[in-house]
Amino acid sequence: MRKNKLILASFATLMMISCAPKHYQLTSVERSRIIVDSRYDQHPDQAAANYLAPYKRVNDSIMGPVMGQVAHNMHPDRPESDLTNLLSDILVWAAKDYNEQPVLGVYNKGGVRADLTKGDVTYGDILDIAPFENKISFVTLTGEQLMKLFTQIAKRGGEGVSKGTELVITKDGQLVSARLHGKEIDPKAEYRVTTVNYLLEGNDGMDAFIEGSNKVAPTEKNNNTRYLIMNYFRDKASRGEIVDAKVEGRIKIKD
Repeated sequence: MRKNKLILASFATLMMISCAPKHYQLTSVERSRIIVDSRYDQHPDQAAANYLAPYKRVNDSIMGPVMGQVAHNMHPDRPESDLTNLLSDILVWAAKDYNEQPVLGVYNKGGVRADLTKGDVTYGDILDIAPFENKISFVTLTGEQLMKLFTQIAKRGGEGVSKGTELVITKDGQLVSARLHGKEIDPKAEYRVTTVNYLLEGNDGMDAFIEGSNKVAPTEKNNNTRYLIMNYFRDKASRGEIVDAKVEGRIKIKD
C-alpha cells in the first residue's frame, strides 16, 4: 500500500509541475569574470578557516616539501621554450635508470600544464606541471621515421625536443631542415628516442611514433614523469645546483 501511495504522490507532483503556468522565459544571457586575488584575504572567514585547517595541514605536508630550486620563471611555449627544453632533457637524463641511451627526447607542450616560478620548487609545483599519468617510454625510429616525426612536430609549430636537436621550420608549419647532434639524419640509420607513453601511442598528431620498433613502456607508477622531474630536482639540489634551462635555437622559425 505504501508503495502505491508513493507512486500516486510522485504522479501528482509531476502533474502539478507540468500543468503549472510558465511565467518565465529566457530572454538573454550575460557573463562576467570574478577575479579571485589577495583582496579576499583581507577579511577571512574564521569559521571557514578553522574548518579547513586540518585538511590544509595534510595537503601542505604532501605538496609543500621543496624538491629544489629553479633559476628563473619558465613557461611552456612554441616553437621552443625553456620549460619544454628542460622537460625533454629530463627524459634523456632519466634514461640511464632504464639502461637506455636515447639520442633524442620529445615532450609535448600540451602535457605541460603550469609554469615554474623562480625560487623553491615544491612537489605541488611539479604536480601542477605534470598532472597526468604519463610515463617515460622508449622507441627506435629509423631515420626516415624520425624525419616524419620532425615533419609532424613542424606542423604543430614545435614541441619540446632535447639538447642537440636542430630543426628549422616555416611559420606555416613546414619542415625546412633537421639535424641531430651536428649530423644530418641518415634515412637508413636507427635512432633511440625517449618520450612519454601518450605520444608513443601516436597522440598529439605525432603518429610517427607508432611505426617505431623495440618499444619499452614501463607501467609502474614510479615511471610517471612527475617522479622523474622530482628526482631531477632532488639530484641537482644534492649537488648544490639550481635548475636552469633556456631557449637556445633547438627549433627555429625561418623568416
